[in-house]
Amino acid sequence: GMSEDGKWQFWIDRGGTFTDVVARGADGHVRTAKLLSEDPARAEDAAVAAIRQLSGVGEGLLPPCEVRMGTTVATNALLERKGEPTVLAITRGFADALRIGTQERPELFVRRIVLPEPLHDSVIEIDERCSASGEVLRPLDEDAAAAAFAGAAAQGYRSIAIVLMHGWRYPAHEERLADLARAAGFTQVSVSHQVAPVIKLIGRGDTTLVDAYLSPVLRRYVDAFTAALGPQGQTLFMQSSGGLVEGARFQGKDAVLSGPAGGIVGMARTAEASDAPRVIGFDMGGTSTDVSHYAGEFERDSETRVAGARIRTPMLR
Repeated sequence: GMSEDGKWQFWIDRGGTFTDVVARGADGHVRTAKLLSEDPARAEDAAVAAIRQLSGVGEGLLPPCEVRMGTTVATNALLERKGEPTVLAITRGFADALRIGTQERPELFVRRIVLPEPLHDSVIEIDERCSASGEVLRPLDEDAAAAAFAGAAAQGYRSIAIVLMHGWRYPAHEERLADLARAAGFTQVSVSHQVAPVIKLIGRGDTTLVDAYLSPVLRRYVDAFTAALGPQGQTLFMQSSGGLVEGARFQGKDAVLSGPAGGIVGMARTAEASDAPRVIGFDMGGTSTDVSHYAGEFERDSETRVAGARIRTPMLR
């Protein structure tokens, strides 16, 4: 049947190539649509166009509706390295730590190692250092940081990832830098102790960078979609963990497997309804292919490698 208050319901998978939509109208009938995600002949977003098409509303306001969306907007920005130009602010002496990574060799016998492209375009080394027990070995040089932030902002940077040694546990310096960055004009400030409050500099640093790099791209998409939907539309977005979240709280680090996660959850529920306790999922799109299995419970990883970046946030495996 329809939702309690007669609203339209839409379930949307916005992929890199196609956007698939399932709709249930006020009459309870289910309809579907498949549109090219990027179509030169269409000004508005594929998801909005599909909602218009299925609800029969040509121009003007969309009907009151509830939307659930999984999207690869962030995934593809990461794969294609088309995120927001980002500055990395890191403790002095560690400028290349994230570039060096853990020095693991995925292919043992390959002599010519090609490192993945870094997500940041610029590094600011911060004069500060805390010990592992929280002792301030080197106080934070606020003036130098503020001057460097102002310089980067003047070059046009608006996104910054702040990652300090032991900052996950002793966040005072990171908090102060976040204030200085906002004061300098940065609109996307990703701070490691908020984004990934976990030990280990590399994974925490990469996750914070991913968040800074992708959140502005995601925000533009979410804001545009929400605006097009109007005030009577409610949208929840699928996170990499398989849970739903409001657009305002949808962040880059949680969006990287948004599309695939929806597929896994849908597959699992469908399989359970068909008395198939164990299933393998194969989702081949035009931009990427995702493979998964389900054997009775959702399995999550706390660290995942996606397009060369180590992301430490819960994701469906």
